[in-house]
Amino acid sequence: MTERTVYQSMTQRHVISLGPHATVHEAACVMTHANSGSVLIIDSDGTMLGILTERDLMTRVLVKALDPAKTLASEVMTRDPHCAPPEMKVADAILIMIERGFRNMPVIAADTGKILGVFSDRDALAPEVKTAVSMAEFHKQVNDALG
Repeated sequence: MTERTVYQSMTQRHVISLGPHATVHEAACVMTHANSGSVLIIDSDGTMLGILTERDLMTRVLVKALDPAKTLASEVMTRDPHCAPPEMKVADAILIMIERGFRNMPVIAADTGKILGVFSDRDALAPEVKTAVSMAEFHKQVNDALG
């Protein structure tokens, strides 16, 4: 059986996005309505500025007691997120996400630069997650051994 790619695994293939002047409250509403853990922040020319995730909302807004109605999503988003090409294998994407500590990764076509959507850890199924966890544990052991 051929391993799936991130693009094949994405449950939401439409881009959930807002402009840089959207508030955190607006972003949370869009994410809730779309049942998504993230929203891309995209400039008027289509350039991705960053990604706002549930974790960003918790660690950069709620913990700091910022007003969601007055705080811009672009002020608290993750800038320059790690992106995946659509042909990346699910296990490879999950490994990156585990090692770098995030759960959402924009998928961008390398040839056109077109934003295809966001791959989430929820898009991965158990076999690939188990493979990625095993690989991450192996990498951690190697890194620990190397100091």
